[in-house]
Amino acid sequence: MRAPIRLLFLLCLTLLPLALPARAGQRPGFPFAPGERLTYAISWTVVPAGTAVLEVLPVERRPEGPVLRFRGQARSNSFVDAFYKVRTTIESETDYGLTRSLFFHSDQNEGRYHKDARVEFNWLLSRAVRTIRGEVRHELFIWPPQAFDPLSMLFYFRTRPLIQGMDFEGPVTDGKKFVRGRAEVGGIETVRTEAGEFRCFRVEPKVSEVGGVFQKSPGARLVIWISADERRLPVKVRSEVAVGHFTLELTRVEDLGPGWNE
Repeated sequence: MRAPIRLLFLLCLTLLPLALPARAGQRPGFPFAPGERLTYAISWTVVPAGTAVLEVLPVERRPEGPVLRFRGQARSNSFVDAFYKVRTTIESETDYGLTRSLFFHSDQNEGRYHKDARVEFNWLLSRAVRTIRGEVRHELFIWPPQAFDPLSMLFYFRTRPLIQGMDFEGPVTDGKKFVRGRAEVGGIETVRTEAGEFRCFRVEPKVSEVGGVFQKSPGARLVIWISADERRLPVKVRSEVAVGHFTLELTRVEDLGPGWNE
């Protein structure tokens, strides 16, 4: 279950078109702001499995400049806890312009699987260094010097418009593997969730590079529904793999913080 339970974080494979007009009170091209919190229900076929949350954290001011921060969490419910407890958190930091990643942290606690991985990006050397419990495990040379981690790519994607029939690709890394993520944008469909009714673009990432359960399942697919409005909300995610299908559906949208005017 490990890979499907984190489907929300594979949204990194939806990628890079043109700029999106700004909304009032927000930074140009950014349809989200600090304090945004999106909550999802996770299900395995028809069985409720847990919840996931995406958050835009407050901007952190540093000597080298302000940093954008994002967080995603997945948590299994009490039923699933009995045989496969999940408590996974991933965090991302990017430059203020959201042009590339600066830091990525993945704290996975899923069943008997536990891993705390950190990726630091040194763009002067065009390198990403991945450590596990303080020990360097992987070093990647990235050229040209731009890449996003799986979480920040989702937020970068939300700053871009969607047009039916377009194909996108862009650089994504988790510090272990560097790929050119690809996705196709389909037509607009109506999606109903607990959070409301949304007109959404149907986006289908190419999962051949993802590995894990997708790589092992012939005909595996990952489909993401992105709201066809200026917020570009990830409304629904669905996988189709050998072990069945996993679904994440948006249940709540909150704007809790002061936004960019802090």
